[in-house]
Amino acid sequence: MITKRIIPCLDVKNGRVVKGVNFEGLNDVSSPIELAEYYTKSGADELVFYDITASAEGRGLFTDILKETASRVFIPLTVGGGINSLEDFDRVLKCGADKVSVNSGAIRNPELIREAALRYGSQCVVLSVDVKRVDGEFRVFGRGGRDDTGMEAISWIKKCVDLGAGEIVVNSIDTDGVKGGFDLEMLQAVCDVVKVPVIASGGAGKKEDFTELFNALPGVDAGLAASIFHFGEVDIRDLKKDLRENGILVR
Repeated sequence: MITKRIIPCLDVKNGRVVKGVNFEGLNDVSSPIELAEYYTKSGADELVFYDITASAEGRGLFTDILKETASRVFIPLTVGGGINSLEDFDRVLKCGADKVSVNSGAIRNPELIREAALRYGSQCVVLSVDVKRVDGEFRVFGRGGRDDTGMEAISWIKKCVDLGAGEIVVNSIDTDGVKGGFDLEMLQAVCDVVKVPVIASGGAGKKEDFTELFNALPGVDAGLAASIFHFGEVDIRDLKKDLRENGILVR
């Protein structure tokens, strides 16, 4: 059995880590550089860095903040936000990222996934999908959860994996920041159609939510969260101890 990963997420806006609820009402949390250092030392398996307004503002990702953050991180770093071309992939990887997350850029041009996978390898290409229920359907949203694309999410995810995406981050807008637990129904639907690693994002409020996630959905490879780690509500080492005691393999 593959060990499960615990991944903190840094949502960065104007060079600061922020957090909201249902992708709205963003509040300032801390410096991404300080948090990255903290998580590297506190047992996190990987780290995700999202420049969350890059796509909406139609600009490239902040490379200066990213370079300094990457220089303090000694665990795998996934970076996303404003990734629209192979040049963006190249720039972010040269700044110190290990993997590149693409969302709105793939919606605009799905071939970007194939091109990036051919150049850098599928293991480097992470598809991040912001999903919300609309009229009983899982729907893909773009531009940081602002725009309903009209696309059904499960078929979109399968298409992107077929194009070469090597990992999927499923962001549930419905459960984001609510702290009521992960969106198990949505995640099950994704696990049913792909064989690549699936990362659950949105909804973690306590240690037990991770235990429930991995017990209910053995196909999910990692749990990603933000505010519960940022504000010290859940300590990653304590969480891993709890998971081990519940028979779940962690690093």
